[in-house]
Amino acid sequence: MLRTPHWYDSHVAKFPLFASPFSSHNGSSCTVASPVLDMGLKLIKQVSGSNQQGIAKTRDCVKHRTANAYGQRAQERVLEDEALQMSETSPSWKTFPGQAFPLGVSEVDSGTNFAIFSQHATAVTLCLSLPERLGRVDGGMMEFSLDRNENKTGDIWHICIKDLPRSNVLYGYRMDGPRGWHEGHRFDSRVVLIDPYAKLVDGRRFFGDSSKKFSKFLGTYDFDSLPFAWGDNYKLPNIPEKDLVIYEMNVRAFTASESSGLDPDIRGSYLGVIEKIPHLQELGINAVELLPVFEFDEFEFQRRPNPRDHMINTWGYSTINFFAPMSRYASDGGGPLKASQEFKQMVKALHGAGIEVILDVVYNHTNEADDANPYTTSFRGIDNKVYYMLDLNNNGQLLNFSGCGNTLNCNHPVVMELIIDSLRHWVTEYHVDGFRFDLASVLCRGSDGSPLSAPPVIRAIAKDSILSRCKIISEPWDCGGLYLVGRFPNWDRWAEWNGKYRDDLRRFIKGDSGMKGSFATRVSGSADLYKVNKRKPYHSVNFVVAHDGFTLYDLVSYNFKHNDANGEGGNDGSSDNLSWNCGYEGETDDSTVKAIRSRQMKNFHLALMISQGTPMMLMGDEYGHSRNGNNNSYGHDTAINHFQWGLLEARNSNHFRFFKEVIKFRRTHRVFGRDTFLEKNDVTWHEDNWHNYESKFLAFTFHDNNGGDVYMAFNAHDYFIKVPIPAAPVKRRWFRVVDTNLESPNDFVLDGVPGIKSTYNMAPYSSILLEAK
Repeated sequence: MLRTPHWYDSHVAKFPLFASPFSSHNGSSCTVASPVLDMGLKLIKQVSGSNQQGIAKTRDCVKHRTANAYGQRAQERVLEDEALQMSETSPSWKTFPGQAFPLGVSEVDSGTNFAIFSQHATAVTLCLSLPERLGRVDGGMMEFSLDRNENKTGDIWHICIKDLPRSNVLYGYRMDGPRGWHEGHRFDSRVVLIDPYAKLVDGRRFFGDSSKKFSKFLGTYDFDSLPFAWGDNYKLPNIPEKDLVIYEMNVRAFTASESSGLDPDIRGSYLGVIEKIPHLQELGINAVELLPVFEFDEFEFQRRPNPRDHMINTWGYSTINFFAPMSRYASDGGGPLKASQEFKQMVKALHGAGIEVILDVVYNHTNEADDANPYTTSFRGIDNKVYYMLDLNNNGQLLNFSGCGNTLNCNHPVVMELIIDSLRHWVTEYHVDGFRFDLASVLCRGSDGSPLSAPPVIRAIAKDSILSRCKIISEPWDCGGLYLVGRFPNWDRWAEWNGKYRDDLRRFIKGDSGMKGSFATRVSGSADLYKVNKRKPYHSVNFVVAHDGFTLYDLVSYNFKHNDANGEGGNDGSSDNLSWNCGYEGETDDSTVKAIRSRQMKNFHLALMISQGTPMMLMGDEYGHSRNGNNNSYGHDTAINHFQWGLLEARNSNHFRFFKEVIKFRRTHRVFGRDTFLEKNDVTWHEDNWHNYESKFLAFTFHDNNGGDVYMAFNAHDYFIKVPIPAAPVKRRWFRVVDTNLESPNDFVLDGVPGIKSTYNMAPYSSILLEAK
């Protein structure tokens, strides 16, 4: 998530802190002896890891406590369920000690192997549900208690079970261990936990299905399916970083709207993205940066009463598991296996269209919240002391550098291995092309939270052979104040979201004084930040807006955030947006205001696309998407976030036309995508007024060795300026390609308009681009 360093405190409220996972469908809390009751699983068979007959006793009663959803006095009651006996045809399960590697579930000669790490657990139980094998609707759940002498190697617990089905098995673990809270332990043997190495996770099937709001999540696996058919002619795009044009987008929001025209079964899915690839091609981008696609729970805000319990997490920055694709992005409620297959179909189709796939990944925290309202699903119950940063001098409390209640202990060797294994999995199994690391400064902290100059996990990612072909991009700040823009440990590989680019462009284009020099520095590649060692201009990922904050339309339409729909009285989100409403707050029919807004959006887009570095734009900006001034819209699965295809069509011949033509112009003119920083002969600054604080005009020429120079000028004053135009290169003359003050189609003319004289009268808040031909 884009979190600027000036709003750490407000960001803490961005994600709610959740109640215990033992919540009934009406919001009640449970203290059942085993959480399988919540899953509707009444049959529990306990089998010792060393018991070759696999016969267990069934429980003849289960006690649980219910409390109403709004914290009123809890009412205890005991439910006596008649014991369900195993049928004569129920199988007995032959078990073996198993092996420690690989972690997760794997097939071995003797059966199906399960392996999980826990340094501090003293008791581990594998829980399985086999609905088809047991012939029951709810499937039943079996429990295999692991023997620490036979089923443990070092800190890894393992067991092998013979003749298990090769698919359609749900599994999890119950763990017990020390209860010393002050020592950092959070074991609770009642909770069935998700395996951190589960490659698939099953839960509810349809996104936002409130009837399944309190569904539990368990790991699953599939060894039956044939390998995915990537095809004989399939190949990776392998686009050089200097040529990238990134489109930040949300898989669900891209096609969830009825206006997409897609069949309801595939709206908001991976397959929906495939259907809209022609739009991406027409726009001209060549890389999509997908908001989180790792499994997350969209109903996490609704697990307990709180100001945000009306919202649905539509951004996904709350990871349950680092290996499993978001199952509810499968079409028609298809579940985890279908999600995995359709994700691959999407990647294959995007690659076939010459578009790379970059994943926004969240390794700085998980969904498990804080100690006040924990939502234990995996890491916390497996080994809290290993997986999270703790303050052992303060009663073992969780440290919170993510603003979300917990902070992953990324540089612990075990957690670092998990992160690397996860990244490799997405590259080898799903063929993704790169990663953008959310709040990546967290990955630069030691176990006590102190900053590290050479973080092992950052180095390991940069040096890993499997990840060597990948783009790796950091969001170089966190919510604890570790702001590393231009200073992120990089090993000459890591790129960065350039937050200074964003801020300086916003200030200059809206007409702030004293910003001309900073604007020049940013459009020329931010050499002040990145010209060190072997770093390149493309290591600066330039952006004006991103998913977090105002859209481009709102940036020129609102001076203030309007977040009332979030339920927090406007206290969430950044209050320092560097925006300008062009004379009126919000929607207006004033033609003058609307004209300035149109020019400003074009000015921002032009500046972004002519800047040295890697440009990134936000989904929806190509038609002027508005969130009605909401700059923190993470919890709205509505038109606030959904791509509006009707507006795209309505603005196709003007706004969208300009945006796509400028992108294509960048991609066909190499002066904008250099892989070295500008030298003296590469650029001419038509400026002798650098130190005039009130000057808001800048003109410059990027030189091409073959004479195809490009002249650009930006006027952020509120008055016309008569601009002297330099002489064109020898045997060339200037053609006007862009003037943002003109109406479409004259605002962009690909072949250029000849007849440019020695001066050009530039309108207020406008920009021009001339090409030498």
